Amino acid sequence: MNTTSPHAFAQAEIEGVYRAIRERRDVRHFKPGPLEPGQLERFIGAAHNGPSVGLMQPWRFIRITNPALRAQIHQHVNEERIKTAEALGKRAEEFMQLKVEGILACAEVLVVGLIDKRDQYVFGRRTMPEMDLASAACALQNFWLAARAEGIGAGWVSMFDPQHLRDICGMPAGSQPIAVLCVGQVDEFYTAPMLELEKWDQRRPLSDIMFEDRWDNPAGAA
Repeated sequence: MNTTSPHAFAQAEIEGVYRAIRERRDVRHFKPGPLEPGQLERFIGAAHNGPSVGLMQPWRFIRITNPALRAQIHQHVNEERIKTAEALGKRAEEFMQLKVEGILACAEVLVVGLIDKRDQYVFGRRTMPEMDLASAACALQNFWLAARAEGIGAGWVSMFDPQHLRDICGMPAGSQPIAVLCVGQVDEFYTAPMLELEKWDQRRPLSDIMFEDRWDNPAGAA
């Protein structure tokens, strides 16, 4: 890749950014071993550098250090996994064969949530209040990419009841948990998204997602 912009990074740095994006994976398989000192703080720092609508910074991170609380979260996620299978109907058995979390095996578990009293933030949210969630998703992507760059796996688990998880983590009324984040060492990174490797679905080509001027007008070659 070549760029003439005077603001561009050095070529090796550009390639590193694109490699992290390309090789990021939603990890479910972890191996024993702690993170190195300072790694978790760096990843959360990367997340906190994420963009947020109106600079509201709606994300909060709860590090789960109590083994009993981790086990309680795992039990709840497994209960929701069974309910998800029931909701999937004919794909239920296929779904139950998938590994959907690594809560008990990973080095660190984080519960990520949106702050309470979010209604007071109007800048950028008057017509789209869900932009708080979009902002937090950007922060989590930063976390993911930073972890991948350092060779650490991260997996976003979303099979939980928000109210139940909020209660067991002592979060204030009005806040909203959005992720149970598993972080840790891995033997290897998946060569493609796990659900693609498991034939659950596949990534669509750019031609399916790019339009020009109107939703039904495929974009020309760029």
